[in-house]
Amino acid sequence: MLVVDDGGPATEAIRAELDGAGTPYTSVALSDSGRARIDDAFLSDTVDGRPRAKFQGVVLPNDSPFGANSPEMAALASYEKRFGIRQVDAYTYARPAVGLNSPQDSGYSGSLDGKSAQVTADGAAGPFGYLRKNVPFEGNDPAVNESWGYLSAPLAKQADGATYTSYLDAPIPGGTGRGSLIGQYAHDGRSELVVTFVYNQYQQQFRLVSRGIVEWLTQGVHLGASRNYFGVHVDDVFASDDRWDTKLKCTPGDVDCPGNPTPDHPALRMTAADAQYAKQWSQSHNLPIDFAYNGVGSEEYRADHGGAPDPLLNQLVADQKSFRWINHTYTHAFLGCEQNTTVVPWKCQTDLFGNTKWVSGAFINSQINDNLNWGARQGFTLDRDELVTGEHSGLKTLPQQAQDNPNLAPVLALNGVSWVGSDTSREPQQRPVGTALTVPRYPMNIFYNTGTAAEETDEYNWLYTKKADGGSGICENSKVTTCLKTPLDVKTGFNSYIVPIETRIALGHVLANDPRPHFMHQSNLSEERIGYSVLEKTLSDYAGLYADSTPIVNLRMRDIGTELSKRAAWTSALASGKVTAYRIGSAVTVSAPSGVQTTATFPEGTVQLQGSATAPFGTAYAGTRSGWVAPAAGQPQLSFTLPATATPATSSSTAHAARVQAPAARLTVPRGVAHAVPYGPVPTARR
Repeated sequence: MLVVDDGGPATEAIRAELDGAGTPYTSVALSDSGRARIDDAFLSDTVDGRPRAKFQGVVLPNDSPFGANSPEMAALASYEKRFGIRQVDAYTYARPAVGLNSPQDSGYSGSLDGKSAQVTADGAAGPFGYLRKNVPFEGNDPAVNESWGYLSAPLAKQADGATYTSYLDAPIPGGTGRGSLIGQYAHDGRSELVVTFVYNQYQQQFRLVSRGIVEWLTQGVHLGASRNYFGVHVDDVFASDDRWDTKLKCTPGDVDCPGNPTPDHPALRMTAADAQYAKQWSQSHNLPIDFAYNGVGSEEYRADHGGAPDPLLNQLVADQKSFRWINHTYTHAFLGCEQNTTVVPWKCQTDLFGNTKWVSGAFINSQINDNLNWGARQGFTLDRDELVTGEHSGLKTLPQQAQDNPNLAPVLALNGVSWVGSDTSREPQQRPVGTALTVPRYPMNIFYNTGTAAEETDEYNWLYTKKADGGSGICENSKVTTCLKTPLDVKTGFNSYIVPIETRIALGHVLANDPRPHFMHQSNLSEERIGYSVLEKTLSDYAGLYADSTPIVNLRMRDIGTELSKRAAWTSALASGKVTAYRIGSAVTVSAPSGVQTTATFPEGTVQLQGSATAPFGTAYAGTRSGWVAPAAGQPQLSFTLPATATPATSSSTAHAARVQAPAARLTVPRGVAHAVPYGPVPTARR
């Protein structure tokens, strides 16, 4: 792609979409005085006697960003007409120059906060068929404008030969008609995708339409691919989690809370009935759950009950094939530095020379193997290559522990651990730990120490309200987190406020082509089972937005790690210029470095050539086929044949120059788009 970037949020959002999918592009920054000039030589050349288009699609900040009578815009228009290249106007003003009436002519210009647009019949039959219908616009803060758009109907009489096809529209406020927000303007042998609302890369309305924008631009043929992922890990299974004390405003049993758990505030632990419910819920919602388990919890239960069998263990053994299992170490011990917990916050202990004292490799090894051996004795089907340490310990933990425990990596290698869980709020990106790789996991703001909605809301209030309202004061000292304006009602706040916010955060990850899993704790599946409230609303909201052709993809931990690893290798190969891809008619050829798999998206009916044989490419998703692929043995490159319907129409004549429109007026970008408005007082809201 060619992306002409004005530094605005709309072009930045499309760049983020391309980056996330692994789709290469060349960016030209309009503000760069030394930038390349866009002319015929920049756009095309001749290879082996054939004219070559260097870019298969063009993204502009608006329909004419170079100024009046610009030779660069004229060169682009001629190029697009000659090669049948499409153009996206990332955010432009509705006016006759793009096939629409002006907003002042019975249209609308203004905020779209909280409104809902709809995919038209043409949009559903075209690039947005993966959506159910509605495209809701966010409205997170009534005090901030978070969107802006121009709603106008297509011109009743278009210029000679021109057509406008609306793909996404909305009711015109105060009127009776509907105005277009995204549509295809075909004119002068060219096609533009006209977008008349502004957005940033985080907003749900963009995330919903971003796939369609790219598929329209590329006509469904491009490097890179995108899925909607959702995975849920449940930590501490078999163990007990200490309970939040609503009077002390802390968790007895923690180092920073006076006292220990009492019969009035018993620890939280799943029951056999909770396990049965988890199985039924997982099956009915078609979402496998990954249980990260600590075997000692079951042994402690037996000891506390005179050696009687553990009902939770018995139930989960009977239903073990209904879940996926992850080693969470035997006792959930801290595996980093030796902790000094006599101070708050804790510190790493040091020897007489000031060197950090580390938990030994022998102890780490026993924690991994004791849990595996315990699980094997119960008959669990286990995988040695996946591990989540207690509190993600052993990995660096800032500010106290600035590096990994040096004893961790050798033990991981010794035990064949390839994937180790990490916390995205500390380390959002995958990284190596010796021979293993991390799998970053999103912490859900359903706290480990709460089993009821009232407890969750009380702790939420304490964290996110001002000291004057009884809060901790944390939010007043943080640059990231914002305070609740008033404390939530402990009886209603969980369902009315916390669940919607946590759902939007989780759904934001799902819609961002992000395979990293979310995690909560077994306590959240016990008592009132509050964790399911967020999971159910996330799945329900998703189902209301996406068509059946675009299901949620649920991967186990190792597959998530593999996906992230493939992406990193592909991104590195692109950045170093080691990927070559070209298309001649219906034939697509791709070359990448040895060991680097290629990711691509093609139309249904595409086949991969494997010697003298062919095989269907990839898997079906969102109306196209996509996936990772490597050359067959002995083949230096990948070869694909597209279906006949994928061949674009091109103009054989360049005698008549394509028409160039006058530049659009200055466009409104509200504060809530230029600076993303968070969903709520959550430090990881935008990760």
